[in-house]
Amino acid sequence: MDGTDEMDLAHVLGGLAIDMQNQIDTEATLASIVEGAVAIVPGTRWAGISLIEGRNVEARAPSSPRVTRLDTLQSEVDEGPCLSALREHRTVVINDMATETRWPNFCSAAFELGARSLLSFQLFVTHKNLGALNLYGDDAGAFTDESVFTGELLAQHASVALFGVAAEDQFHDALSTRDLIGQAKGILMERYDVDAFAAFDLLRRLSQQSNHKLVDLARKVVQTRKGS
Repeated sequence: MDGTDEMDLAHVLGGLAIDMQNQIDTEATLASIVEGAVAIVPGTRWAGISLIEGRNVEARAPSSPRVTRLDTLQSEVDEGPCLSALREHRTVVINDMATETRWPNFCSAAFELGARSLLSFQLFVTHKNLGALNLYGDDAGAFTDESVFTGELLAQHASVALFGVAAEDQFHDALSTRDLIGQAKGILMERYDVDAFAAFDLLRRLSQQSNHKLVDLARKVVQTRKGS
């Protein structure tokens, strides 16, 4: 890659990074990452993201239904390049599914589905493993050193964007929870003629006794008021 190509790539990645970070939610950000990968990483025919959700790995934002099957398959057989990228914190390359021996069950099924080559990049920020970006080619040897270089740069930008939108989602969830509890407190204050402290204490005790989360109980109180 010469200097002009590097400048062009930097320009494209810069624009894509801005686009990813301007998305309104996680799903839109995931879709932007996948679309960008298909567009700019040489050799990519299909792409998807395996996102860590609690203890599970979920296939998200596939560019094709074929990708959903390929990404889900790795979790089902508990083997595959995506899981290795996640567990071993590295980029994984498969040049030819027909001759790859590291993940025989996955590679055999992938070959049958028309995927001949693969790149899998870990998505992470400091001390936070987010998932993996999985790129598939329909020819053996579809991915070059340039593909790996471009994909790793894209994965870095994607990781920052995903971490940012997740933090924003958590912030909005916290605000929503606070507002919901506040509404429930107001209803209880009016209903039982008590102050804010007593209303919150009532919510807390009911939450403990019913074994329901405080926010779920608050939602029920608000819904009851709206339905009355």
